[in-house]
Amino acid sequence: MKFSLRPRSRRGTYEINMTEGPLLGKLVRFSLPLALSGVLQLLFNAADVVVVGRFAGNQALAAVGSTSALNNLIVNLFIGLSIGVNVLVARYYGAGQARDLYETVHTSILTAAISGVVLIFLGMGLSRPLLQMMETPADVIDHSVLYMRIIFAGMPASMLYNFGAAVLRAVGDTQRPLYFLLTAGVINVVLNLFFVIVLHMGVAGVATATVISQCVSAALVILCLVHSEGVYHLDIKRLRIYKRKLKEIARIGIPAGIQGSMFSISNVLIQSTINSFGSVAMAGSTAAGNIEGFVWTAMDAFTQATQSFVGQNYGAKKIDRVNKVIWQCMILVTGVGLVLGVGAYLAANPLLGIYSSDPAVIEYGKARMLAISVPYFTCGAMGIFVGGMRGLGSSMVPMINTVFSVCVLRVVWIYTVFALWPQWEVLFISYPVTWVIASLIGGICYAVIKRRAVARLNVREAG
Repeated sequence: MKFSLRPRSRRGTYEINMTEGPLLGKLVRFSLPLALSGVLQLLFNAADVVVVGRFAGNQALAAVGSTSALNNLIVNLFIGLSIGVNVLVARYYGAGQARDLYETVHTSILTAAISGVVLIFLGMGLSRPLLQMMETPADVIDHSVLYMRIIFAGMPASMLYNFGAAVLRAVGDTQRPLYFLLTAGVINVVLNLFFVIVLHMGVAGVATATVISQCVSAALVILCLVHSEGVYHLDIKRLRIYKRKLKEIARIGIPAGIQGSMFSISNVLIQSTINSFGSVAMAGSTAAGNIEGFVWTAMDAFTQATQSFVGQNYGAKKIDRVNKVIWQCMILVTGVGLVLGVGAYLAANPLLGIYSSDPAVIEYGKARMLAISVPYFTCGAMGIFVGGMRGLGSSMVPMINTVFSVCVLRVVWIYTVFALWPQWEVLFISYPVTWVIASLIGGICYAVIKRRAVARLNVREAG
């Protein structure tokens, strides 16, 4: 079989040449569709939350919101593997290693399908015992279990979309994943309204709508890869696991997944603490968390841009461009984080009012947003260093830094500072404190890893 990185036709190409030319415009061109894609993905959950909050009551709203941290805890280890896919595809594409890229694509899609099936069984079996461990209130837990089990039934589609989109983004294509999510997002919103308002299905309705929309987005991304030209073309008949590629994906992806899961463990502990304030506080935190999610996904687009641009330029041995990527992304993420984070807090009343008309729910949500949304840009800075290290092929160091600086310190905060001052605002101050610490340590780690990566390149060239 002949391999080539050149597409058969340049008409309608979606790729971005990350290794040549001015960076700033390309970073924005890459990140903007990615941010919009993230917003649309959040709308899946936001539509669930708004519809159940307005038409099924505070208990249903609390049920949907209280499962997000737990869902992420179970799913993030597998989603981390898609980060390994993104890094490898970017590196091989930048280096012109066509066969390696082909093998990575086919390994990743089959791995996604297998991961999705495994997640079905994990979600079905663990949902109730884990929700009980979180001390989910009795008036909420049955709704939460039902919602989780339906969501996990759709995990194969979720995994296929995430892995397939990781391939496209690694070669600079962030536009088509946006179109796919736009289509799926519209379907999700329409089905939410139909299932809840017309059929009165409650949390089962919004979960079912989410799963159907995920199946649509997965089908579209797989069809895109099947019909794509060039070496990242997917041939369903040739799907197989290439052991060396799976090992490389796992080397980068498993630490990234553990990092995400450890984030979720600390968030599950915080969610358990939130639950102790009652269902009204849970609803306020759920609404605020959804709004904050839009700010985070805009910043995370630059983390992913950093990862892909650094990966391609490192593969092409262009270290000077790696440095420029880091600092230009740092400037962009800080500006976006400040504007959107502060803006969201200033508009807290009308934004929270979308989710609930209860004044108590809105007050709880505003207090959380003051502690998290306003200083959110520090989380963005942390992400840039994480993306840079992963792009250079190091996933273990950012994992260790994040686990200690964020996850462990948040747990310590809950059992020390919060234990002394058990107030709603004190609970959420742990977020910006840990982001700042992680950013400072991450900057130092990135500098060391980059120096070692340059040394490796020099050794290869000398050899």
